Amino acid sequence: MRTVAFLLVFAVIGLAVGYGIFGKIAGHYVSVNSLLSFGGNALQNAWGAVSGLTEMRNKILLCGAGGAVVGFLLASRLKK
Repeated sequence: MRTVAFLLVFAVIGLAVGYGIFGKIAGHYVSVNSLLSFGGNALQNAWGAVSGLTEMRNKILLCGAGGAVVGFLLASRLKK
């Protein structure tokens, strides 16, 4: 249970750090709602690709995954 808690906490921290680093377009932060809106029609998908929203979302998710890995490694290290 402790491993899952570490994993979730560090994943959220990774997402927050990723949003802080990669969440800006033209000096303004993109709303979290627009980052969480997946799917949609072809026009929305094209806009996401052109505006860089898709790439930004992927970078933020990779930061969250990196945080989850760090949390898992830290929990397994402290377990010993």
